[in-house]
Amino acid sequence: MGLDSLKLSALRTAVAMAVASGATSLEAAAVVTEAESVSDDDRAAVRDLGGARTPVLVAGLDGTVRATVTAG
Repeated sequence: MGLDSLKLSALRTAVAMAVASGATSLEAAAVVTEAESVSDDDRAAVRDLGGARTPVLVAGLDGTVRATVTAG
């Protein structure tokens, strides 16, 4: 059963789980993806918890980090 109104990426789910576990900030986030970068929604979730300067590492499926962007 799919809930179309509740579609979250893995990164947004991880941020939500961190908040639910009592985290008050993030040092960094990482994503393994075929995409060239992370979505604005994903960056917004990281920014909400970690701040605009929180780094988001983007790695390919082979695990090689291809880029580092900030949440801001």
